[in-house]
Amino acid sequence: MVVRVIKNGIYAVGAIDWDRQLFDELIPLPQGTSYNSYLVEGTEKNALIDTVDPSKTSELMYNLDETGLKIDFIIANHAEQDHSGSIPAVLEKFPDAIVVTNPQCEKLLKSFFLFSDEKFKIVEDGETLSLGDKTLKFIFTPWVHWPDTMVTYVEEDEILFSCDFFGSHLASSELFGPEDESLMVPAKRYYAEIMMPFRPMILNNLKKIDNINIKTIGPSHGPLISNPSEIIGLYSQWASNDTSNQVILPHVSMHGSTEIMVKYLIDALIKRGIEVRPFNLSQMDLGEFLIALVDASTLVIAAPTVLTKTHPLMAQIIYLINVLRPKLQYGAIMGSFGWGTLMEEEIKQLLNNLSIDYHETVLIKGLPKDEDFKSLDNLADQILNTME
Repeated sequence: MVVRVIKNGIYAVGAIDWDRQLFDELIPLPQGTSYNSYLVEGTEKNALIDTVDPSKTSELMYNLDETGLKIDFIIANHAEQDHSGSIPAVLEKFPDAIVVTNPQCEKLLKSFFLFSDEKFKIVEDGETLSLGDKTLKFIFTPWVHWPDTMVTYVEEDEILFSCDFFGSHLASSELFGPEDESLMVPAKRYYAEIMMPFRPMILNNLKKIDNINIKTIGPSHGPLISNPSEIIGLYSQWASNDTSNQVILPHVSMHGSTEIMVKYLIDALIKRGIEVRPFNLSQMDLGEFLIALVDASTLVIAAPTVLTKTHPLMAQIIYLINVLRPKLQYGAIMGSFGWGTLMEEEIKQLLNNLSIDYHETVLIKGLPKDEDFKSLDNLADQILNTME
């Protein structure tokens, strides 16, 4: 990525990763990503806000050379390596530079890179750092999404460098994201994948930035945001306890019995005017599934039994749901078995982080029979009653 001017004295010097397909060896990246690094030029000092993933260090260093500016401070908003991984290279090029960060981030950076104490300037929540004609203000935003996270605000230009807050995995040649809803899909995907477990902390941290004027948001991933109020409002909505009357139905089938049940329940829900989103675990995009979980009220799990327990693909997804803690209110379990099943007990235990009310479980032996279809109709009625 070439050096680009955001405002007078403020530059984007990070890197675009067009080809990356997977993040943390878990999260699909259908649109690639970027590692955003920002250079703030003051009349007295210059500060680099975050660096880039180690795989893109050479691009960052090339961009810094292009600016011809000396780096006096490296602001570390977050210690995770896609943000901090190029700090050693920057310090090697600018050995007098000081890493400015918070106490939690300092501890993590020392464990990752074995930096010595004299390389750090530790700031407190709300503290400022003058670069001459530009002032950086540091606001601690813990658990967005690590305990060390903070954001950096340039007071004179009203730009918030928000770290993982408000980010999106999106590789784009445009410096600023589109102002229509097309940016909101990757932003919601990003929220669902890494922010959703921390909803109460998200709401608290939104309050911390509520009293500052923000004209531009520069996240660590994805394009800059020129309409901050929209994304801030969406984060408030996503992190709230409000849900939509929607059923999310992850399913997997081995010999067809569970598939028959799923198709019947989908039709039964549609007849009752209930919105349903089925996801076939053997084919689905994980990110699309997690986006759907952000606002949904009801989760229906449909799987066959394998050695008395749920199908391994379903167990994997249930584990992820449990750690991401979506704001689900209701749940149901359905599926099939051959000679025996303990699936209901296992699934409820695997979802022990969630406070949800369960509808009647429907587990059948072999192919579904007339009484089984009646049970699925009863389940559809129970779901409808929670949405009226």
